[in-house]
Amino acid sequence: MAKTQLPKLDTLSVVTMGLLMALQLVISRFSIGNTFIKFSFTFLVVALLAKWFGPWWGMMTAAVVDVVGTLISGGPYFVGFTVSAILGSLIYAIFLYQKPVSWGRIIIASVLISVLVNALLNTLWVTIMYQTPFWSLFPIRAVKQLITTPIQIVLVYLVLKSHVIQMIQERLNR
Repeated sequence: MAKTQLPKLDTLSVVTMGLLMALQLVISRFSIGNTFIKFSFTFLVVALLAKWFGPWWGMMTAAVVDVVGTLISGGPYFVGFTVSAILGSLIYAIFLYQKPVSWGRIIIASVLISVLVNALLNTLWVTIMYQTPFWSLFPIRAVKQLITTPIQIVLVYLVLKSHVIQMIQERLNR
C-alpha cells in the first residue's frame, strides 16, 4: 500500500512558506478596480506556493490563509470559499509543481480556476450565503473572469519566469 505523506520541509522552506502566507494576507487587503471588477494580486502568491511546495502544502496554506483572512477581516466565514481556495491551489500545483513554466500550463490552470472555481463555485457560494439567484449573478461574474483571466495569465507567467523568482526556487531546491 502506498503511503501518502506531506513532503518534509527544511527551515528555509518553512520560513519562505510563512512569509508567503503573510504576504498573501497583506495583499488580499488591497485591490484595484471598482465594485464591478475588483482585482487582487493574491493569485500570484497562490501560484508561487503551489509551484514551490506542491499540492499538499499549497492546499494546506490556502485553507489556513482563507480561514485566518476571514477572521482578520471580521466577515462571515463560509466553508465553500475555503474549498475554492484549496481547489485553486490544487489546480495550480497540478500544472506547475516540478514542471517547467510554460504559457500552455499557465493558460490551462488559469482558465480552469477562472471557470470552475471563480465563476461557478464562488458564485454558488455567494448565492447560498446571500440567498441570491445563481443565474442573476453568474453572467456578471463570468464577464469579470473574461476580463481578468488574461491579465492573471500574463502576470503569473512574468512572475514565475522572473530571474529573482527562479533564483529563490533554486535556493529552495538545494
